[in-house]
Amino acid sequence: MKRLIISLLICLGAVSAVQAFDHSHAVLDGVLGQTVNASGVNYAKLKNDSAPLNSYLDSLAAVKEAEFKGFTKDQQMALLINLYNAATLKLVADHYPVKSIKDISASAGGPWKQPVIKWLGKSITLDALENEILRPTFQDPRVHFAINCASIGCPALRNQAFQAEKLQTQLDEQTRAFLKDRSKNRLDAKTKTLYLSSIFDWFKADFVNKFGSVEKFIAPFVDANDRAVIEKGGLTLKSTDYSWSLNQQ
Repeated sequence: MKRLIISLLICLGAVSAVQAFDHSHAVLDGVLGQTVNASGVNYAKLKNDSAPLNSYLDSLAAVKEAEFKGFTKDQQMALLINLYNAATLKLVADHYPVKSIKDISASAGGPWKQPVIKWLGKSITLDALENEILRPTFQDPRVHFAINCASIGCPALRNQAFQAEKLQTQLDEQTRAFLKDRSKNRLDAKTKTLYLSSIFDWFKADFVNKFGSVEKFIAPFVDANDRAVIEKGGLTLKSTDYSWSLNQQ
């Protein structure tokens, strides 16, 4: 009898382990590693081999609200960033080839207004995930450099999944890498002009509310020379052109 009870407990433990949510996001990590590089995303490969990405999204859709609430803040944020990126990849791959994500469902409010995400028993839009969940819940402007809108103008999609134990470092890396992209962000010290991606204009309130100004947010992420100029103040901010062309390889 004792052996039977022990066996049952072992079995129950095994089932629990199987059902436990994978906070390493290993499946998505594998998908990104195989389809994303410095030149962009291989949407053709994603379209032709959709099973892993679909399986990953199904695993997120299976998460219950009570379970999610039991996750740490970084676990929650990493999951939701990965959900946004994975759902965007699937949306584009399902409609590929397209020249721009904006071409998808253009006559029905655009791609961000479509209920393409299954989350906590509901179907929600990319817009809702970003603006009603991610931004207000975490109030961390670095999220804008982690989520990817499948466009050249957007911060590059990381070829690794976000993970709770690495999240803060990953968010800093994403922000720093984006600000180093001189095609989108650059400082002209002579004219005292700070050219920035439109992201800093569209979501200006996020940076101002948390850091007091866009400049104060940026300063810690740029090199020492640029930082010194930015911290002196008196800069004029101008937006650079934002390309909505697809970020495909």
